Amino acid sequence: MGMTATSPPTAIDLFCGAGGLSYGMKQAGVDVVAGIDIDPACRHPFEANVRAKFHEKDVADLSPGFVASLFPGNAIKVLAGCTPCQPFSSYASKGRARNGEWALLSKFGEVVERTLPEVVTMENVPRLEKHAVFGDFLSVLESKSYKVHYQVARCASYGVPQTRRRLVLLASRLGPIELAPPTHARNEFITVGDSIRDLDEIEAGEASVSDRLHMSSILSEKNFQRIRNSKPGGTWRDWTEGLLAECHARETGQTYPSVYGRMRWEDLAPTITTQFIGFGNGRFGHPVQDRAISLREGALLQTFPEDYSFISEDEAVVITQVARLIGNAVPVKLGEAIGKSIVAHSDALGGSR
Repeated sequence: MGMTATSPPTAIDLFCGAGGLSYGMKQAGVDVVAGIDIDPACRHPFEANVRAKFHEKDVADLSPGFVASLFPGNAIKVLAGCTPCQPFSSYASKGRARNGEWALLSKFGEVVERTLPEVVTMENVPRLEKHAVFGDFLSVLESKSYKVHYQVARCASYGVPQTRRRLVLLASRLGPIELAPPTHARNEFITVGDSIRDLDEIEAGEASVSDRLHMSSILSEKNFQRIRNSKPGGTWRDWTEGLLAECHARETGQTYPSVYGRMRWEDLAPTITTQFIGFGNGRFGHPVQDRAISLREGALLQTFPEDYSFISEDEAVVITQVARLIGNAVPVKLGEAIGKSIVAHSDALGGSR
């Protein structure tokens, strides 16, 4: 394959967020040396948990020379670039995403082209595969002699208790690389109950005395009545007429049965988004308690460890900010699968770890 590794693969994480991908890769044996993100709120969780340097920078303005300077000289260099997925998601109307967001994947391609890391990885929503910008990115990789592998991965197959599916790309200039095989068969999927059943019972708007991030949003009186009338796994169609929202009465509302839904202990959670703290934003109701899931429960469903620190001890909890950090993250267990794939690739080169 043309290169012998003498140390663990070394990664820089563009768009690192709160560190879900980096933390997972580190668990797998990848040496993460830096994270870059435009959001200053990412500094604490990245540095406190990943224990690597955070650089607050806009990737759109990033100098490839700066990225290159962060890599040590003797390792397999890994560049991760999980670009914000909002412009590619099913919630983004065609043609309405901002040009700056679309351009971020092109910028990532430019950084790859100029720094030529041995390994490149990216994850995003499956719909990205159908966009021209993804084809352009593949062309950049192939023009620089990368062997490219990508697939839509079912996150539950890697220990993530969500229905989430993600497009995962791995590319290497050293030879073929692919995503590690699944770790969980269907009958082994981690469930909502496995993940959050043992946490303290709390009420809407309250926080646990033992963990201030085990905090849930306040419910209006109407939404409190709605969740009281919601069955685990059910829909708003179970409610009495007086509880229906206007949107449910309209014909267009009939296609969103999981909005205002409760999870079921024995099922997977839905995809955890930045809006998971709101009962009305999806199937984010707790299976039995009359509230939406808490910040900590959302983090556990994203497979962050129970003690993952999202804000410093002296910082007040701003629930929407922490929910954004959690919802935007790559699930840790998917990050670990990506890391294992890279480490296996390195080991195949004869690298010692």
